[in-house]
Amino acid sequence: MKYSGWPESGELVVGEVDEITDFGVFVDLDEYENKRGLCHISEVASGWIKNVRDHVREGQTVVAKVLDVDEGAQQIDLSVKDVNEHQRKDKIQEWKNQQKADNWMEIAFGEDVDDERYSAVANAILAEFESLYEGFESAAIHGAEALDDVDLDDEEVRAVVQTARQNVSVPYVTVTGYVDIRCPTGDGVDSITEALQAAEGNGEVPEEIDLAVTYVGSPEYRIRVQAPDYKTAENALESAAGRARESIEAAAGTAEYHRERREDDE
Repeated sequence: MKYSGWPESGELVVGEVDEITDFGVFVDLDEYENKRGLCHISEVASGWIKNVRDHVREGQTVVAKVLDVDEGAQQIDLSVKDVNEHQRKDKIQEWKNQQKADNWMEIAFGEDVDDERYSAVANAILAEFESLYEGFESAAIHGAEALDDVDLDDEEVRAVVQTARQNVSVPYVTVTGYVDIRCPTGDGVDSITEALQAAEGNGEVPEEIDLAVTYVGSPEYRIRVQAPDYKTAENALESAAGRARESIEAAAGTAEYHRERREDDE
């Protein structure tokens, strides 16, 4: 998706070196329609520059900082030297994510989708998310629920979610905890089984969370959680242990939650 407007001063932009002259470098901006910027030789690199071509080449992708925009003169002044390596890597990753999201939009709505519909869907997603990529990623994790506040019809929501689920590689984190479950009553085995089922959520764990409870060695059980981020994973882990405790205590048993395995079980 290319923006039809103008970049703002201070913004980082991605572009391709189109022309190299003795006084600087012309850069075609990849994120803006029909926009070209000039990076003066003094802004190409720090220190004295004998030959601009020692620092950039035609066709090279660069990240530049917008120094000034003069819409009347159709001029955009850029600086490559003012962008540090960390900023460059982050911006390139953001740009690559944007390209992926553009591709997903074509998959969801067809390569021949007209500009009006594309813009309507994109703007609706951007009204709720910082980027199209973030919108698709959230749809991959949370499904249609992620788009509840997005102004899309049911068909559009299904297209986004289906495409996201099939194409977005979602980062997951894994956390593990342990719970010791004991029940001295005559039907203790059944009560422990019910407590373990409660820990697993009885089928009501959110679909973005993968939760499994496995036997380690009496009375210890392992709870393993995969989730999109650590906060979600930790909350799910503690909730699972809490459900097990509540269930077994109702049956006159006990449950003790801990994060590390007991030394005598090693």
